[in-house]
Amino acid sequence: MKTQRKTNIIGFGAVAVDDLLFLLNFPQSNTKTEVKKRMRYAGGLAGTALVAASRLGVKTAYFGILGENELSEFTINEFIKENVDTSLCIKKKGAKPIHSTIIVDQSSGGRTILFSLEGFLSPHINEISLESIKNCELIFIDSYVLDIFPHVLHLAHASSIPVIADIESDRIKDFPEILKAIDHLILNIDIAGKIVNRKSPAEILMALDSEKRICSVVTDGTNGCWYKEKEKPIFHMPAFEVVTVDTTGCGDVFHGAYAAALIRGESISTAVLQSSAAAAIKATQPGGRKGIPYLENLLGFCSQNKHIHPRELNE
Repeated sequence: MKTQRKTNIIGFGAVAVDDLLFLLNFPQSNTKTEVKKRMRYAGGLAGTALVAASRLGVKTAYFGILGENELSEFTINEFIKENVDTSLCIKKKGAKPIHSTIIVDQSSGGRTILFSLEGFLSPHINEISLESIKNCELIFIDSYVLDIFPHVLHLAHASSIPVIADIESDRIKDFPEILKAIDHLILNIDIAGKIVNRKSPAEILMALDSEKRICSVVTDGTNGCWYKEKEKPIFHMPAFEVVTVDTTGCGDVFHGAYAAALIRGESISTAVLQSSAAAAIKATQPGGRKGIPYLENLLGFCSQNKHIHPRELNE
């Protein structure tokens, strides 16, 4: 068993290598379309969230399975550049990060992600001990490693470590006790609506509420996000207005910035504001990580946009 040195956030979940293809417009069926530019970036829900938190001044580490191949080496090297600790990574033959081809529509900034899970493995529960996580302050986990969710939640809560989760699959409905036990739950509105069978943000947040939940957040792109802390009213956070180049990774950056804000001791409302700002800044640059701000840039952006702040939903 590996023992983790002191860190703020340990992340479990998806790491990816993203090959971006930039097109003038999204292609129609049975047509030829010129690729204007190709770029390769490291990505993934957990991977990008950890990089975002690292850039915002906190110590992060990735706990996952990688191999000895080009995609794994690229992933490790990108983590090293971003000061994300990889000492908890376990090497296994044939293991790979998720490999994605992302089609970016330059006319709108939207994207379509084509991904392969071949070779992507999550750690076995026997490889995740209390000793390996007890020195951190917060756990991040995403739905790509749903099989280890119960074990990680149990270990985290046994050590009074809060858990932030990013769920991109409505399979979580099959594990209601897991869903209820997540301390900080941040979901895209489409997935959130499917999970609780509700449509409006207010209805969704009320349905997501649980005894153990500290905060639930529902994000909706340019419509902003809504959040609810335990025993408090629902608030709406408007989106920051920016010139969008590429939305790849914006949700992951939101999660990482939120986690970093909590580590810095910020309130939930400030964490949501800074997360929204970080995601907006990221959207001005291509790729999942290039546009992630550093703390000084983020605070400056927020200062320049003081007119944007959370408001109680019924105001």
